[in-house]
Order: sequence, then C-alpha cells, then structure tokens
Amino acid sequence: MSEQLGPGTLRPPGGSDDDDVFFPVANDTSPSVTFLQELPSYRSILRRRTSAGGTQDRRQNNHGFARPPAGEKRNLVEGTGVESEAVVRPIREYALNIPEKRRLRDIQEANVKYLSGWDQWKQTRNKSWKKFLDETKELSSYLELWRNDIHSIEGKFGTGIKSYFSFLRFLVLLNFIIFVLMFSFITLPSTISHYGVLNSSYVKVPPKGIEPQCRIYTISGTKGLVYFYTYIIDLLSGTGFLEMTSLFYGYYTIDMVQFSVIKYNVPLAYLLTTLVYLSLSLIWIVKRSVEGFKQNLVREEDQFQSYCNKIFAGWDFCITDLNASRRKHSSLQYELKTDLEEERLRQKKAGRTTEEKLRIYCLRLFLNIFVLALLSVCFYSIYRATIYSQENISNDSSKMTFEGNLLVQYLPSIVITLANFIAPLFFSYIIRLEEYSPAFEIRLTLMRCVFVRLANIGVLLFSLGNRIVCANKTCEACGYNYKLYPCWESRVGQEMYKLMIFDFIIIFAVAVFVDFPRKLLVTYCSYKPIQWCGLQEFGIPENVLEIVYGQTICWIGTFYSPVLPVIATIKYFIVFYIKKISLMHTCRPSKRPVRASSSTFFFLVVLLIGLILAFIPLGLSMTYIRSSKACGPFVNFNRSWDVVPHTIRGFPTALQNVLNGIASEAFAVPFFMVICLIMFYFIALAGAHKRVVDQLREQLVMESRDKVFLIRKLTEAQKHG
Repeated sequence: MSEQLGPGTLRPPGGSDDDDVFFPVANDTSPSVTFLQELPSYRSILRRRTSAGGTQDRRQNNHGFARPPAGEKRNLVEGTGVESEAVVRPIREYALNIPEKRRLRDIQEANVKYLSGWDQWKQTRNKSWKKFLDETKELSSYLELWRNDIHSIEGKFGTGIKSYFSFLRFLVLLNFIIFVLMFSFITLPSTISHYGVLNSSYVKVPPKGIEPQCRIYTISGTKGLVYFYTYIIDLLSGTGFLEMTSLFYGYYTIDMVQFSVIKYNVPLAYLLTTLVYLSLSLIWIVKRSVEGFKQNLVREEDQFQSYCNKIFAGWDFCITDLNASRRKHSSLQYELKTDLEEERLRQKKAGRTTEEKLRIYCLRLFLNIFVLALLSVCFYSIYRATIYSQENISNDSSKMTFEGNLLVQYLPSIVITLANFIAPLFFSYIIRLEEYSPAFEIRLTLMRCVFVRLANIGVLLFSLGNRIVCANKTCEACGYNYKLYPCWESRVGQEMYKLMIFDFIIIFAVAVFVDFPRKLLVTYCSYKPIQWCGLQEFGIPENVLEIVYGQTICWIGTFYSPVLPVIATIKYFIVFYIKKISLMHTCRPSKRPVRASSSTFFFLVVLLIGLILAFIPLGLSMTYIRSSKACGPFVNFNRSWDVVPHTIRGFPTALQNVLNGIASEAFAVPFFMVICLIMFYFIALAGAHKRVVDQLREQLVMESRDKVFLIRKLTEAQKHG
C-alpha cells in the first residue's frame, strides 16, 4: 500500500528512516498533505515521535523492506566505473517487482563493459563458483538417504509425520559418523596390530603395582561342552564368545600401537574419541535446535494472528492424497476447536473463586504426589530387578534352563519396558483431571514420559554403580568389587547391549504381532467393540520418545562397547522401514495435529536432554570410579581421565606450562568473565532484534489500517461524487 501511495509522500516531523511508511519517488505528483496526515499510520508515528522527544536517529534503510530509491539504480552506472558491492548481490535479494528486477539486470549487464579486466574476471569467477555450488547441492540432494520415501510420506500425510522420519534419518547419519570415529581411531588400530598388518606391532598394557587378585578375569561358558542354545543366549546378552571380541571394552588391552616410526597411544585415543563423539553430537543437535528455535520465534503470535494463519495459511499444499487432505481438514478443525477450548479455559480460570482455586490446587497436588509414588514404584522395581539379575548372573548359570537363563539376563530390560508402557497410560488419564489447557496437557504428559524413559536408564546405571563401587573390605584391594565385576566396564556394556537389542525386539514385535493382527480384525471383523477400538494410532511424540530412548542408550554404551553405534545404525535403518510399513498399512495418523517446525524443535530438545543424561554416567566413570585392573586400556591408571595428565607430563616444559596455565584459576576466571560478557551482548542483541520485529509487526498492522481508511475515503468520495 505504501508503495502505491509512494509519490512525494511527506515524513512526519522528527521522523526517522525506520519509521517511514511512504517512500518518495521523484517526478510524481504529490497528494494532499492534509489528506496524508489523516492516515492512521501517520498519526501513530507522530505520537511515537512526540513521546520520544523527536531525538531518535536510527540507521538508514537497513531492514530491506523499503523499496530502493530510483537513484540507486542510476548509481550503478555512475561514478568511477568500478562495480559496487550492490551489483554482486543476486537480483532475487532486491525488494523489487519483476519489471524493476529486469531493468536492474539490464543495467548490471551494461555496467560490465565499464569494469576492468580484473573486475570482470572476479565477477565471472563468482558467478561460476556460485553456479557450481548450486549444481553440486542439487546433485547431492539426489544422494540423500530415503529422499523419495520421505517425500512420498510428506505427500500423503503432511509435514508433521515427515518430520519424524527426517529425525530418524538424522539419527542414522549421526550413529554412522560415531561408528566411523570409534572404528577408525580405536577398533581398527587395535585389530590390525593383532595381525601385524602394515608392519604394525602392539605393546600390551604392562601391569604395574596391581594386586594379583585384581588381574583375574575368567569368561564363563567358553570351556567344555557348550550347548547350542548357549550361543543364542550369548548372542542376545553379549556374554560368552562375544565378551572378549572387539564389541566390548575388555578387548582393548593394548597400550601402544606402532606403525613403522609412528607410535599410537590407544588409551589416549580411546578417551579423546569418546569426548569427540559426545561433543560432535552436542554441536550438531544444538545447531539443528537453533534452526528450529528460529522458526518457533517467527511463529509466536497472538490469538487473532493465530486464527488468521489457520484460516488463510494453514493448509499443507504438499498433501496430494484424498484421505490425507480430509485428515488435514480435520486437524485444522481440531486446532480451531483447541483454540476455542483454551480461550474458554482462560475465561473459566479468570472467573474462578477462591474456593475453586483451592480445590483445583489441592487436586493437582494430590495427583502429582500420586505421580511421584508411581515413579518411585517403577524405579524401585528396576533397582530390585537389576540387583536380582546381577546376583544370579554372577552365580553358576549352568544349572538354569534356557528360558530361565534368558529371563534372568533380560529381567532389567523387561521391567524397564513395562515401566515405559504402564506409566504413560496413567499419565494420560491423570492429566484429564488436572484441568490444564489442551496444549499444556500435551507438553506436560510428554515431559513426564521423557522423564520416565530416561530416568529408568539412570536408575539401572545407579543400581549397577552401587554394586560396582562397594563400601566394604571387598573393594579395598582394587577400588571396586573385583569379585563380581573383574571387568565392570564390559558388564555395563553388556547391559547397554541388551537394552538396545531388547528395544529393537519390542519395536518389531509390536509392529508384527499387535498392529498387523489389529489391522486384520478391524478390516474383516464387523464386531462393534473391535470397530470402536479402530486401528492403532501413529503417535509422533510417542514414537520419537522411543527412538530417543534408544539413542541415549547408544551414547552411554559406546564408551563401554565401541561397536554399539553400528548396531544402532542398523537398528534405526530397519526401524525406518518398519515404521513406514506400519504407517502405510497397519496404523492411522494421529488426529492431533503436529506442525513440522514445532515438532522438529521438540524432538531435538528431547534428544538434547538424553545427551545431557549420557554425560553424567560417562563423566562419573571417567573421573570417579576406578578403572578395571584386569581388562581395558586403562589398567595402569586409577581412573580413565588420568591418561590426560600422564600424557601432558611427556610434553616439552614450555607446552606443559601453557596447558597448566589454561587449566589454572588465573585463566579460568577471566575466561569465564569474557564468556559472560559475550553472552550478555548476544542477549541484548536478541532483545534489540525482538523490538525490531515488534515494530515491523506494528507497521504491518498500520498498513492494513491505512488500506481500510483509504477504502472508506474512496467509498465516501464515490457517494458524494
């Protein structure tokens, strides 16, 4: 609207360029000043300038929303004849209409002949390089994993469900990169040194000052007559013939690998590679989370804007399937109902009396106490199941039957799976009684489910830690319970391995033995209770929690089982097709709408919580718990982290002083202060950007009011004319 009025429009007194609503264009007729002063936008700016004292002086035209003056295009060919930086910008970045962009392109092409040979070569090089990058990016998109499958899912079910499968693809790539790191820097050097490949040799860790009883490590079930079912148990639990393979920590009893003249420190590489894959995961997740957070900030809106966006811009044009379009129609209807319900609850909340507030607060307090009691029961059950399983595994298991032995091995995994299944059912019923808004109900229920799934892993590790680090005389000789756990790192790796395998078995079993028969019953049986149950709903948040739970297990277990990431990669690769078949043939999409931007951000936040949880047990095992003296690369170190100061002591004196200075308080305190200043700067910058966004939104509102004002004036003029 402002561009249409643009000719010769006046600026209010004291106004700045950022407050311009109309942009002058030369050689046009100016409308009446009195008429322009009646516009709502002019009056709003005038009031703002008056209240501010008319002293604000802002930067000129730096937001890119105003149309460039006509003189800017003339400046392209005037001056020194050297191309300005504005010409290098792509034409699509200019806020111009198509005819003006075509004229600007002609001007740019005509301006080339005024450039020197060097400037012409630079411009040609920049264009060629940009074209090469665009073509490379386009070609690489065809190599993207599951590109066609995800586009097909997006076309039939919308962007919400597509975001789940994109998230699953991200975890496949992440685990594959972690596997490449662990294999390249740990497994491969250790393996090739065993066989003398590339003239390599290895030096086993020489035990120094270690008690003889701490070095005893016997693998049970590998001698004498071995039944066939024992191999199955070993394959599912990581014991027996798998225990001393490269799958687990105890295999890597190598101190140094030598390739000709190059010496490779395996303990240091083991620790640093672990820190690298954790840091890489953190950086990658934070980077993707920031992108999703930006989209969420853009989506912040009031109720009126939310209503307009749902009505005029809520349709997903990626949908091509008729049934999917009906579901999208229903989801939009559901969103509008949800908005109305939230508004009703806000009005109801505002009209509550003191007695009603007291009643609802007491009810919520009671229900939260019940939730805590339920969580306590789940945690205690996991603790007791872990203790019972570890005690019976330590005993002679040859007298057990195949089923009994397998049940004892997987008892903690079974209890954790039951807790993950039962607790959310109670949460979904309890939340209905707490009288929260629908949006808050979903968030609170999901956060409770996240806490249950991730806390169950923490309870399992806590139970194992109590068994490993004992306070009696049994642990005095070695610093840990060497009788039950001669190589406790491998035992923790076995538990993570079993959780990973059992989680995959459950996903596969639910798809084959629950969802598929249910689909057959609903399709071919007309019995009313079965038709009332319907197909299994493909709930996106629940499925995301499922794979985040498995990814947290992978992060924790990779230190104790370096090959675990490749198992996770294969697992998620198969899970992708299981979930795709379930979505296409045996399940129905959720009735509750899930937007791609908000859901992707939520997925990554939950994944970040799982990564933070993984840091805690790994940090404790590296810095607090004594390393095993019978296996692993850290035999000669009290703790895994001790390899770092031991390596630093072998550096030159000058480098040692530098590193010690970085680790001292004299460096840490100023560094912390600088980080705080940088953080405060970015917080202030974010606040300034937020104020600019608010001003731009206000400007859009003013423009809409100007349009209404002009239409009213035009109507009045037609009536009087």
